[in-house]
Amino acid sequence: MACVLLFTRLLPFSHRLTRTSICLLSLFLSYLCYCALFPADSIMQTSGDPTPSCQRVLVHGSKRRIQKSPSCALQPSSVQSEQRPPSSSLHIVRNDTPSPPMSNLKFGNKKLPNAIIVGVKKGGTRAVLEFIRIHPDVRAAGTETHFFDRNYDRGLEWYRGLMPRTLESQITMEKTPSYFVTKETPHRISAMSRDTKLIVVVRDPVTRAISDYTQTLTKTPDLPSFQDLAFRNQSLGIVDMSWNAIRIGLYVLHLENWLRYFPLAQIHFVSGERLITDPAGELARVQDFLGLKRIVTDKHFYFNRTKGFPCLKKPESSGSPRCLGKSKGRTHVQIDRDAIEQLRDFYRPYNVKFYEMVGHDFKWE
Repeated sequence: MACVLLFTRLLPFSHRLTRTSICLLSLFLSYLCYCALFPADSIMQTSGDPTPSCQRVLVHGSKRRIQKSPSCALQPSSVQSEQRPPSSSLHIVRNDTPSPPMSNLKFGNKKLPNAIIVGVKKGGTRAVLEFIRIHPDVRAAGTETHFFDRNYDRGLEWYRGLMPRTLESQITMEKTPSYFVTKETPHRISAMSRDTKLIVVVRDPVTRAISDYTQTLTKTPDLPSFQDLAFRNQSLGIVDMSWNAIRIGLYVLHLENWLRYFPLAQIHFVSGERLITDPAGELARVQDFLGLKRIVTDKHFYFNRTKGFPCLKKPESSGSPRCLGKSKGRTHVQIDRDAIEQLRDFYRPYNVKFYEMVGHDFKWE
């Protein structure tokens, strides 16, 4: 009635309106006054729930009404999680917080490698990979991917898919020893990331060539003799540089190609000989190069006299030591001493230049 009296005073021309029109306008003004005096939030709060959620389903008998509270953005999550027991006259149904995406529940993400063991074949690359992956901050692909020399057309996403899942603090690695001697590889890795750290495991090129031949002979028993493949004319000491086993050992020529795309400080050289005699020392330098804490130490190794190669000591969760496969530490084919000396003479100038380039004497004489 107060709204009706106010209306008749403010509008002196109301006598011109019909009685029905005055009643309708009075009801409308009454509704506005009611909304101003009794907002929806105060009604909800007096029902016994002081902290309304962002969305409620109100059930009165058989009717359901969804109501959103304008103050939901101000409610702390700890308070929103509280629920009051439903009453017989008013049931409040809250929406639970959505679960995190399943991708966030997986262990880390697949990343392109931060470091790659790029060579060389029969130098000790498998040993370096198996030894360094003991480190808790290193995850590595188990098999050789051959992405940058054989599968480059498959694309980086295919390559990424081959990598293990890693945390942000971990290093992703892979090893493919043929990368070092593949002409296109340095440019391709640089195109992926110029910050990639590179590890090259080198070994006396003569010993490496004999080891390479020995491995090939086990797969191809009718292979020509080592001398027939290594020399174009052994009596004149002319070496066949086109034979892959010989060509790989020309380290300085391959390194020159890598230095066109990467600074020398970004390439770490591991001595294949010292990897046998002092694996902990070599792994300490590898960990320093990768920026890792020295966790892999001499306590992880023992020397297997049968294989003539270091093995990893028995882990606490395993019943036997971890040695490399049967192909590692294989007895080499006996090569004529004169052929070995001729090869040493052939490699000597290349070795000396390699020592000067990397600033280290590997003493392959």
